[in-house]
Amino acid sequence: MTIPRPLLMDCDTGVDDALALLYLALSPDVDLRAVTTVGGNTAARQAAVNSLQVLELVGRTDIPVAAGADRTLRGSLPHYATHVHGDNGIGNVELPAPTAPVADEDAVELIIETARQADGELSLLATAPLTNLALALRREPRLPELIRGLTVMGGAVHHPGNITPVAEANIGNDPEAAALVLAAGWRDLTIVPLDVTMRENLTTATQRDLLAHGTPASVFAARVLDVYFDFHEEVALPFRGSACHDPLAAALAAGHVTPLLAPRLHVGVETGEGPARGALVADTRGMYLGYPERADANARVVLETDGTFPALLVDRIRTSTGTNTGTGTGTGLSAHVPSGEGSAA
Repeated sequence: MTIPRPLLMDCDTGVDDALALLYLALSPDVDLRAVTTVGGNTAARQAAVNSLQVLELVGRTDIPVAAGADRTLRGSLPHYATHVHGDNGIGNVELPAPTAPVADEDAVELIIETARQADGELSLLATAPLTNLALALRREPRLPELIRGLTVMGGAVHHPGNITPVAEANIGNDPEAAALVLAAGWRDLTIVPLDVTMRENLTTATQRDLLAHGTPASVFAARVLDVYFDFHEEVALPFRGSACHDPLAAALAAGHVTPLLAPRLHVGVETGEGPARGALVADTRGMYLGYPERADANARVVLETDGTFPALLVDRIRTSTGTNTGTGTGTGLSAHVPSGEGSAA
């Protein structure tokens, strides 16, 4: 019998974080020990409430959720992505107030306590700005020794950025935190950049498959995609759909997806004030030689997967149970899911 992998997710619960939470909470081989939140897609406290609401859809009120940093290491507020994730962070879908409270302890303390209790077996998944992890490192410098592995959804290597021409949101919203975290000397560090998450696409077919299952979790997962699809269709993709950022990172952290290309590279972050601020700087000079590993490599960087993960995500969410009693939303799903659509480029 496989022992479930203990995992803590640090997130800023927007649309894709919510789908990743559902994926992990419904994975029998993952022991989701805790969730911590940080300001990013939305405010840290709102992200914590969103996380509790999403987890309650699948009966996981046992998982503690703690709110963390709302400001970057330099003290500024992040630029909340309401234009991507909706005013409430979860696509303007209205869920019942959670029955479980946000934890009294702060996110940083929960990260450290959970790591100490896991005897070196805890995996960390970060799908948000890395402020909480940077603060945890300041409070407990031995954190990398206590962690089995850290998976970070963030950055762009050969791909353009999504908040500037070169910077991706999770790295670019707090470059100082990201630089500190990536340089901390983790036992196993995996970076999941836009290069791969933009090529694993959710489509209107994804929505129809989720909606047809008819459980509270699957109907929510379908409806939460509407605002997300609106943004991607307008600025990023030539079809109605979206990237699959955080769920793909969750699956990689859980060991459910095997990359086709994931070289070990040296990575850092540009923290200067110029136009490259917030860029992930990956040393890819061995690209045409098959990425031979350099002595200073500090991360495995996932550059290619096979493009089939959205089907696995749908299958996992379709294991949810329960009867849907209606999930309010500010947008109509049916208007965006015509029967003839759903193929990704």
